[in-house]
Amino acid sequence: MDETRDNPNADSPLAAYNRLLQQNRDRLALQQKWDKALGYAKVALGLLVAFLLVRFVHELHGIWPLLVAVAAFVVLAIVHEGVLARIREIKSIIVYYDRGAARLEDRWAGTGEGGDRFLDDAHPYARDLDLFGKGSIFELLCTFRTRAGEETLAHWLLEPAPPDEIRARQNAARELKTRIGFRERLFTAGDRVRLGLHPDSLVAWGERTFSFASRWLSLLTPALAVLWAASLVYGFLRDSYMPLLLLSILNLLVNSRIMKRLATSVEAVEAATSDLDLLVEVLKILEQEQFESPRLVHLRSALQAGGIAPSLAVRRLDRIVHYLEQRRNLLVRWFGGLVFYTVQLMFKAESWQREFGPAIRGWLATVGEMEVLAALSGHAYEHPGDAWPEFDDQCTRFEAESFAHPLLPESKAVPNDLKLGDGLQLIVLSGPNMSGKSTFVRGIGVNAVLAQCGAPVRAKRLRMSPMAVGASICVLDSLQGGVSRFYAEIKRLKLISDLAQGPIPVLFLLDELLSGTNSGDRFAGTELVVGALVQRGAIGMVTTHDLALAEIPKGMNGTARNFHFEDHLENGQLAFDFKLKPGVVRTSNALKLMQSIGLVKAQSLP
Repeated sequence: MDETRDNPNADSPLAAYNRLLQQNRDRLALQQKWDKALGYAKVALGLLVAFLLVRFVHELHGIWPLLVAVAAFVVLAIVHEGVLARIREIKSIIVYYDRGAARLEDRWAGTGEGGDRFLDDAHPYARDLDLFGKGSIFELLCTFRTRAGEETLAHWLLEPAPPDEIRARQNAARELKTRIGFRERLFTAGDRVRLGLHPDSLVAWGERTFSFASRWLSLLTPALAVLWAASLVYGFLRDSYMPLLLLSILNLLVNSRIMKRLATSVEAVEAATSDLDLLVEVLKILEQEQFESPRLVHLRSALQAGGIAPSLAVRRLDRIVHYLEQRRNLLVRWFGGLVFYTVQLMFKAESWQREFGPAIRGWLATVGEMEVLAALSGHAYEHPGDAWPEFDDQCTRFEAESFAHPLLPESKAVPNDLKLGDGLQLIVLSGPNMSGKSTFVRGIGVNAVLAQCGAPVRAKRLRMSPMAVGASICVLDSLQGGVSRFYAEIKRLKLISDLAQGPIPVLFLLDELLSGTNSGDRFAGTELVVGALVQRGAIGMVTTHDLALAEIPKGMNGTARNFHFEDHLENGQLAFDFKLKPGVVRTSNALKLMQSIGLVKAQSLP
């Protein structure tokens, strides 16, 4: 364990990151000085070697000084390569801590992986709650770089886990919270793994059945290769090359016939196994770390099953693939067919696949889960005021104390309390433009998703029951699909309604519901929709500018209440406190906002 990194003592997260940044920048400066000095030394030694070589060629003496100079140059080159490797490593570490500081200083949005490929318009909340894209929850949490980790994080965000699973993830993330060095090592390895590793292709290759497998071929080809080599030696010794010629023709014919069957398999192996050496790095990090929480112990033990460490097994495959890539070498092209070079390596790859292929899926799943748990622990470390949510399986509820949207800077976020459940199933939230209604309702949803993902939430305390989240906040029309915004919205409402018929209670979040129709239809439609959801045991919130909707709670027998946000004037300017208050809003700022940008004149206002 690295005492400097894994025991940050009383440092604040930002102070710890800045301290480690400076330490590594100092290390980098020192290594760069060595890089420059060794570079000059290599040039000088290279000139000396050239001088001694010319002298030896012309005078035919002085071989020993030349050999010593060449040996010294080789040693110097090896030392220099080590320095360059350390420079690359330190630069990766600097990137890691700089990104951590950027998150804490709110300059991270757009600098990482947004996970846009996981967006699904048919999902009940993925697009509405800023889970993916620039400045999203995914980008905030995605401090790793393997695709296995990205896919695991996306799955956890999109699929709520049961309470027992959530608690196991929380305990694991708590244990990793102060292990800054562990997260650093994962990042600096994983940053390069992502460049070439394709988990789906690797898993598919590991689980496929080879069509060319044949015991007689695996015996015949080595025998023919040995006979060809023997005929070559025989030709040199006896000056008789007829056996060599006949065996060369035979081997080339057999190799050509086999390679027709192998061509697709060779391409599949190379496509699936690029950058395996980098996967080895991640596996080694996980195998060497010691854990205590049951989930982490279980994950680590999964890597030890089978009698051999996955890192060693993958390294063995990496060597096979490395030699397989050498078939493009000119010398191998000339002689490879004569000794069945590619065929022999494919037999080794097939043997590896039979032994370890079925385990690849589990290894990658473990890598992905470990990385996500490390990411959640890093988020918890960087936000020590965030709470670990508690879960109540007995009563449908969402009770948050001093909660805010996790994507807002902590210094700017205004905390609020909220209690849904225990008789209160619906809140109608009214308020003027820019008063914070949409951000508030998104904050509820994002915290609920994070809670059921196993992450800490932006709140002093959160107690909730397992819930299926359904949101209609930023439903968009589709020109290509010929779908209007109103039609897209009612399709989303149908999805949430169907969700409410399932076994898990629904948390519904509806922003400016049915704004694409007239006021009468909007009131009637909203009343029907929320009434049906409440009747099915759902809890949730509707935001609105239309104060007619504030009448809905009157007919719901105490299960619904009105709350609002409001604005006020400060020195002639609109100001907002973003505090949730009971009752219906009594102010409107639309005309004032129109005036503030010069759209209407003050004297024309009513």
